[in-house]
Amino acid sequence: MAEVPFTLLMPVYRGDDPVHFARAFTSTVIDQRVRPSQVVLVQDGPVGDELAAAIHDAIAQSPVPVTFEAIEHNVGLARALTRGLALSEHDIVARMDADDVSLSERFARQLPLVVDGADLVGTGMLEFLDDDGSVVGRRVPRTAHDDIVAYSRFHDPFSHPTVMYRRSAVERAGGYEPMGLMEDYWLFARMIHSGASVANLADPLVMYRVGAGAYARRGGRAQWRSELALQKALRGIGFTTRAQYLRNVAVRGVYRFVPERIRTVMYRRWIAGGEA
Repeated sequence: MAEVPFTLLMPVYRGDDPVHFARAFTSTVIDQRVRPSQVVLVQDGPVGDELAAAIHDAIAQSPVPVTFEAIEHNVGLARALTRGLALSEHDIVARMDADDVSLSERFARQLPLVVDGADLVGTGMLEFLDDDGSVVGRRVPRTAHDDIVAYSRFHDPFSHPTVMYRRSAVERAGGYEPMGLMEDYWLFARMIHSGASVANLADPLVMYRVGAGAYARRGGRAQWRSELALQKALRGIGFTTRAQYLRNVAVRGVYRFVPERIRTVMYRRWIAGGEA
């Protein structure tokens, strides 16, 4: 599959750790058995000197061409990714965050599925701790198209740092749109709604960094406002039924406001474990 060109799209902003960024870039570009043909690196607003140096070093050491775009002011993830897609030279695009780690077989495993006709392909993930790299969890996604579609009415069926998609399918669904903290789920739902062919690989091909307070940040009023806006939007386009909307608002409302210890258990069961 080395002859099939694709773009890696990676956003970076001032909150990213330079060391984590360097590892993410190396794992997803240099260490891949099948490397991307182009890297699009979008810097969303000003960054500190250390992160700027890490970005400079990554570009200088990259074995593949890097298209670098520095946006003057922070515009948010959706707009940064939209700019990155516009700079992508290829229809097939892989996403990556600046603090996670891709396993070396990731693209070699995903690319054939896209070449065979899938519009959106994700993978499983391992969760690891910041401090010592210990694996503390595993996300196993639904893999069959129909199972993914059914599950998507209640939960995001994809782990966003793992996905590879066709830019044309993203554009057909309307592209990235601001949606609080739920931009990725909102895009994936609209892609499914527009008829995209979707798949997941169950194997964990990305390691997702879980820092201190990760589960605390999944709760609170800001998360709930984003959740409610998303659920209203999903209902508004007819992606969910009224019963599904009410179920989601009730269940996910509880999830956002329970104590962190209980939220962690709920997350493990419903999100990471793939339970509906």
